[in-house]
Amino acid sequence: MNAPLDEHVLRATGLECVRGERRLFSDISFTLAGGTLLQVQGPNGSGKTSLLRMACRLLTPAAGEISWDGRPIRELAENYHAVLAYIGHLNATKDELDAAENLALTAQLAGLPGNAEAIAGALQGFGLADCQGLPCKLLSQGQRRRAALARLKLSGGRPLWILDEPFAALDAAGIGHACALIEAHLATGGIVMLTTHQEIDVAAPSTQRLELRS
Repeated sequence: MNAPLDEHVLRATGLECVRGERRLFSDISFTLAGGTLLQVQGPNGSGKTSLLRMACRLLTPAAGEISWDGRPIRELAENYHAVLAYIGHLNATKDELDAAENLALTAQLAGLPGNAEAIAGALQGFGLADCQGLPCKLLSQGQRRRAALARLKLSGGRPLWILDEPFAALDAAGIGHACALIEAHLATGGIVMLTTHQEIDVAAPSTQRLELRS
């Protein structure tokens, strides 16, 4: 698990997702080596979030398998969670805590480096330095999204980033900073898998696109 970032490989083979009596997708396969960005696109209801949750080991595929460095992620259990950073389409921030308190709590739960200096730097990069002491329930949707994405600044050591609509509700400055973090991670051999409804230009050593259809 502690190999250099660019030596890791995420591979999916023949994935199928079924919800109720409806098959959202089937026969989805991809191989992502270090430095690869996978952009998953498709209309609402096509299974984009479900695919990301499978890649996070939060949802079991109806068929197929996902492996990390040649081992099925279902066998890796918590060891797999230690190599990934996941930000869902919900921000997962506690309303009564401010951005710094939320980030410190998330870092503690995820085992990320989260000293006061690192947290302050992560929030400053997203323009949240002036929000100290302000409960997240009083922040705008864009500010809450930036508070969630600040976790990425602490996640550079996690080789796999899985991001569900990371640019939602962000202004141009927020999108620019998020893209810079993603590009830096890819440049050092990290792997990024994300969904987006927007056309975002992210520089990557290698880019793949996967279109899901409803």
